[in-house]
Amino acid sequence: MLFDDHAPAVLAPSSERLLEGLNPQQRLAVVHEGSPLLVVAGAGSGKTKVLTTRIAYLLAARNVQSGEVLAITFTNKAAGEMKERVAALVGGRARAMWVSTFHSACVRILRAEAKKLGFTTTFSIYDQADAQRLMTLVCRDLDLDPKRFPARQMSNQISDLKNELVDWESARATASNVHEEQRAEVYKLYQQRLREANAMDFDDLIMTTVELLQAFPDVAEHYRRRFRHVLVDEYQDTNHAQYTLVRELTQPVGALPAAELCVVGDADQSIYAFRGADIRNIMDFEIDYPEAAVVLLEQNYRSTQRILTAANAVIAKNEGRKDKRLWTDAGDGDLIVGYVADNEHDEAAFVAGEVDALTDAGTISPHDIAVFYRTNAQSRVFEEVFIRVGLPYRVVGGVRFYERKEVRDALAYLRVLANPADTVSLRRILNTPRRGIGDRAEACIEAFASRERIPFAQALSRSAEVPGMAPRSAKAVQEFADLMDELRALVEGKMPPAEVLEAVLDRTGYVKELSESVDPQDESRVENLSELVGVAREFEERVPDGGVPEFLEQVSLVADADQIPDADGTGGVVTLMTLHAAKGLEYPVVFLTGLEDGVFPHLRALGDQAELQEERRLAYVGITRAREKLYVSRSHLRSAWGQTSYNPPSRFLEELPHHLMDWRRVESSVTSTPALARAADRVQSSSVRARSAPGLRPIPNLEVGDRVTHDAFGLGVVTATRGAGDSTQAEVDFGPGTGAKWLLLRYAPIEKL
Repeated sequence: MLFDDHAPAVLAPSSERLLEGLNPQQRLAVVHEGSPLLVVAGAGSGKTKVLTTRIAYLLAARNVQSGEVLAITFTNKAAGEMKERVAALVGGRARAMWVSTFHSACVRILRAEAKKLGFTTTFSIYDQADAQRLMTLVCRDLDLDPKRFPARQMSNQISDLKNELVDWESARATASNVHEEQRAEVYKLYQQRLREANAMDFDDLIMTTVELLQAFPDVAEHYRRRFRHVLVDEYQDTNHAQYTLVRELTQPVGALPAAELCVVGDADQSIYAFRGADIRNIMDFEIDYPEAAVVLLEQNYRSTQRILTAANAVIAKNEGRKDKRLWTDAGDGDLIVGYVADNEHDEAAFVAGEVDALTDAGTISPHDIAVFYRTNAQSRVFEEVFIRVGLPYRVVGGVRFYERKEVRDALAYLRVLANPADTVSLRRILNTPRRGIGDRAEACIEAFASRERIPFAQALSRSAEVPGMAPRSAKAVQEFADLMDELRALVEGKMPPAEVLEAVLDRTGYVKELSESVDPQDESRVENLSELVGVAREFEERVPDGGVPEFLEQVSLVADADQIPDADGTGGVVTLMTLHAAKGLEYPVVFLTGLEDGVFPHLRALGDQAELQEERRLAYVGITRAREKLYVSRSHLRSAWGQTSYNPPSRFLEELPHHLMDWRRVESSVTSTPALARAADRVQSSSVRARSAPGLRPIPNLEVGDRVTHDAFGLGVVTATRGAGDSTQAEVDFGPGTGAKWLLLRYAPIEKL
């Protein structure tokens, strides 16, 4: 039911002061008593103020003991800030409260009750790296094929099971195929090893606490009697295990009623389904708690009305949501600026130009500005343009493009192909992706190379002679050496860098392993590799005669950290980040970029209604980060795997009310060119891009005299052919400026005319 109660008529002066400055809805949320309370807190509506004031009000006006309060947030930083703000309101009494993350609260309970579960109170907590190492050992002990059962993928799947409160026995009982049966065995041994080590991983902390409360009624009663007021922030981000933990802690005990539960959140900002967050927890709150009261916080204290009206218009397209309309008394503010770029470079140049103009005007500093994009890979072009024009920046929630592991791995392959003596790069890729060459085999090769006084690379080709190496490892080493020889022939044959790179990513199985993973981070890694192929293709356009060594030289110059401008000590730096990383933040100026169907909303969401609704919530989050100025932009053409592709305007862009917009540019300058027509024909829908990943392109059947077009080199005529299958090559004469080039047809972005 929608809450319509009123505050008590008479309050102690100190309590009344706590309510000063609250709007009517905030006040209702603070003073509510008795039944469960859902505070639907729109973006920028002061939810932290409501939470902290409610806690202070419990202590000051309702005589609640501070030890009876359990407040749960999602980050240690948020917990610390909440405790500080409550202490500022009520003083030292706040110290006895439990204000913590879910995991921290569970650790305190488990340390106190460890003996009941067969652990000592000093049990270890394995972080992600520890858990990953243990999982690698478990998979090795079970003799699992690392290609079919990658340790990181198994870790993620078992984490998902734990977040759903599925133990290994249940996983085994419900297994419906060989993979699930094997996963259950891995889960069993992994848990056994954890227990032998007197350790738990992060997911165990919540799952084990739930099991503790369900298995030991006396323990459950103790905590239900202790915590009479349970408050949960960001409730829309809870997963099933966290939801169940809250339910367990707020059950009635005998004649004692259930603890007062207050949850704060916003279904419209639920954007973490990929981490296991279940939007149903907040959407179904009134079903789970039929007597619940609901308070809507709609007054926004962050943004101008035009920004809020835009956000309201976009999110209104989602079905089944509780109607909520953000408003402010801060005035209309500026129109939203829109821009249609020719390509991603043009888009980045527009952003850089606007940043320059804003900062030159003197009213905005670089640290007031954020650039948002949907995927990590999109940061690359902004980084390069910002470096070129001297704009200081930082990448938040991720690392700079050329420092990302998958990018460094791919470049390491190219370095070894161009320079076999580069042992550091060679050892980096020796077992990446995993091919059964472990640390022991590597040590044997190193010892053999030292004894024979030959380079490490040469020792690889003589693996059969290496003493102490298992036959299986020796075979894997020889196959790797043969593959590198085959790929090196492409470099020596002056194949264009992008084609060599695609051949590397395909024939090593690097992209295949990432593509088959269910880890969302691996999808992002594939996108970063696609972007790197695009970098190589751009290099080919600028330097038609350049090979792999020249490409690596250019990358080294761009990637050099010394080239990145520093802040001047006064204005700070522009912030670059993904939309997921932006949640909870706010900036005076926001650039929301890449608004194209297939980019944002993401390609995978286009055919899935639930995912599309989450993408729309992500757009809502992005829009509502802006305080004063909002820019939205899209690219008419964008490269993927080095091929030019056309994407239609994002549906979110079209949902923005026209009267709110100031379009600086409404269409691309390449709308009617032959190049665009070819791109549109070749990549008419976004789904085609997914099929043009390395190794998936059809090999054109070319003969001498055929006319072709190449994405980087333009029109040409076939003058010779050689090879067969994946090794089919064609020599194409592209005329003055580029001349004749041999191309590897499996990977060349070429089309027969």
